[in-house]
Amino acid sequence: MIMKKYSIISIFTLVMVLMWTSCSEDYLTPKPLSFYAPENTFINEEGLNAALVACLRNSRHELYGDGMPMITEHIFSDVAVEGTTDKTGPAMDLPAQILPDANNNSADRNRISWYWQEGYYRIKYANTVISRIDVADWKSDADRNNILGKAYFHRARVYYRLTQQFGDVPLLLEEITSPKLDFYSCERISILEKCKKDLEFAAKWVKTEAEGVPIGDINKAACNHLLTKVNLALHKYDDAIASANAIINDGYHHLMTERFGIDKGDPTKNVTWDLHQVPNKSIAENRERIYLYTSREELTEDGASERISMMRQCVPFWGSGAKNKTPSGKSGVTDKPIGQNNGGYPVEIDQVTPYGRGIGRCRPVPYHHTKIWTDPNDYRHAPGNWMRMEDLVYNDPVLKAQGDEWYGKNMRLYDDNGGILCTDTIRSWFGWPHYKLFVADPTDLTPDGGNGDWYAYRLGETYLLRAEAYWWKGQTQEAANDVNAIRQRAGCTILYSAGEINLGTILDERARELFFEEPRKTEITRMAFMLAESGKPNYNGKTYQMSNFSENNFWYDRVIEKNEFYRDNVVAPHYTYRAASWIALWPVPADAINSNTLGVINQNKGYPGAEKYRAPLRWVDGEGEGELIDPNI
Repeated sequence: MIMKKYSIISIFTLVMVLMWTSCSEDYLTPKPLSFYAPENTFINEEGLNAALVACLRNSRHELYGDGMPMITEHIFSDVAVEGTTDKTGPAMDLPAQILPDANNNSADRNRISWYWQEGYYRIKYANTVISRIDVADWKSDADRNNILGKAYFHRARVYYRLTQQFGDVPLLLEEITSPKLDFYSCERISILEKCKKDLEFAAKWVKTEAEGVPIGDINKAACNHLLTKVNLALHKYDDAIASANAIINDGYHHLMTERFGIDKGDPTKNVTWDLHQVPNKSIAENRERIYLYTSREELTEDGASERISMMRQCVPFWGSGAKNKTPSGKSGVTDKPIGQNNGGYPVEIDQVTPYGRGIGRCRPVPYHHTKIWTDPNDYRHAPGNWMRMEDLVYNDPVLKAQGDEWYGKNMRLYDDNGGILCTDTIRSWFGWPHYKLFVADPTDLTPDGGNGDWYAYRLGETYLLRAEAYWWKGQTQEAANDVNAIRQRAGCTILYSAGEINLGTILDERARELFFEEPRKTEITRMAFMLAESGKPNYNGKTYQMSNFSENNFWYDRVIEKNEFYRDNVVAPHYTYRAASWIALWPVPADAINSNTLGVINQNKGYPGAEKYRAPLRWVDGEGEGELIDPNI
């Protein structure tokens, strides 16, 4: 067969995504630049770095704002479901709702299409830098390669996510200068091979935090962390161990095992608390930080979208007195702050300032909030760090005015006769990691979570990635050592033996350690691909293959095993919770396919349009950015 080679000269776009229309910031300080005249802007290190700051900003938006996209990564996994019960639209009945032409970019539904759209925005910014790298004037090769390496990182980070979210996607490696409508899907594995090559360059040339890289910018450790994930996805286990070792053994980073930061002298706290307090994340003493999203009220440029809103999204809707009754049958709670009137009486017990006004949008399932916590000494589930609904009290001031005996007493789910007191246990009754989700919000009377930093990459995950690489190699004792390093730091006394280590125990530890840090769906799908490609049995002895991945995969089996809502088809007011095997890969947005009138972007199996399949292109290494080979010609 004669294969046609394509020169990679175009960036995928959804019609009008072709123009530069962004602002940049000097990490935290806004400094608008003109992107309408790139020939005047991208001529030196400062100009090219401005494009990469746009990548930093857009990456940050995954964790910030109302209905942030990271919720979608969690509700399409084993740890959580959509908890909004008062309206139609939120993603619960996945086979019925998750379709290519649905509204899949809405805070009230899901953010699947956000990942596609914003991912290709960031690819556009990165490719502009890559294509213009030798147009700029440079003081040294090291300066040039540092900027180029950061651009490679941003592009590879997007493609790592897209290939685990959507599978085969268009691979775009150069700046676009005119509209293009002839794009083609590219093999997932070959995209990852290109990412590996680029990240190896980045890990060599990008500077370290110790060399003065600003907190919030990309550094060498971040490149090695992402490279470890890509190495795992490619079954390069020794390479994954080596790239993880490059961080763990660099003499700069280490797990934080001793008290530090603002509450260091408070004997009621512990190192797990210290690690996740917003002011501690950016201080020099914190050597577990690898890559940090930074957001400060006085320095961010797009207002409300930079508020982290964690308490609103992930804390239960505890403040509804109509949903949480006292055993005497009265409205029990209010989420108004101290001094505000409720029912004509001032609030005296303030629970909204310390815990936030949650709406239960990201609802952890029993697997996450209860079942995985098997060690009573684990700081991550200890009183004060972890909040249970029973730790709250009935604080409605009307109760006090009426002389009700339940005023000020701890909340209860059942009365003495076994009657349930919460009328919406999906949205309004579950535990949560207060130590991680609390972000002070002093400008809001009913705090959602204000401006604050958040970990993008942290050394705790690097240890768990290395543990996984050891497990794939069969070095289970080394894997156990890495998992136990995380557990010991958290105060655990129950440690894993080599014989207990498998993907399940690693996923359990990731769930304990990395809630709302890891993109959970992405990582489980990566593991699903790896099991299908390798034929290695999972912890239940089951094997998989790529030939029927959409019908039989580890992502679905893991979700059904651990997520009781999907497994048991729990009935909510508007939907029944259901999952399906093909949702291991999300649907490619229909408008991306339909507007690509001169090419073919494949739809994933299980969705309408999948029958219009064309064998994807394949990237091969070569001069410059390499080549795309079309097996159809």
